[in-house]
Amino acid sequence: MGEVPLKPTGKEEIKKLELSLILGTLFRQDVLESIRSAEDKVTWLDSLIVAAGSLARERAGIPTTKIAEELGRTESTIRNHLSGRTEAGKIVKETYEKMLKGEKLELTIGTQDEKLKQENEELKQRVEELSNKLSKVRNMLEQLLNEL
Repeated sequence: MGEVPLKPTGKEEIKKLELSLILGTLFRQDVLESIRSAEDKVTWLDSLIVAAGSLARERAGIPTTKIAEELGRTESTIRNHLSGRTEAGKIVKETYEKMLKGEKLELTIGTQDEKLKQENEELKQRVEELSNKLSKVRNMLEQLLNEL
């Protein structure tokens, strides 16, 4: 996707920032937990997307009235997201601030996949070790039985 413009100057750059804000926010562990526990997941996700779109356009210098028109929401909704009065607005703003500081955005799902793969490999090794020990115990028992 290339470098993400934090102060976009055109539609393409706005879309890049918007997408980065959506993905960077959506895959945060706390956000994933909030979505899982939300009664109306679609509304929650919609709020995150609108908040990300609002912030990307605001950073490009687009006025609130135009943002509301482009996103099909009221000016009041857009202002609430931009000021952090909504949970979605606050979370998206946190993601943007991390980007400003140059922090890498963690995509939790990929991290969990890698963690699970590592745990799986460790468990496979442990099973193999136990299987070898069991085999040795069997051999010892067979020897003892033969001696009797």
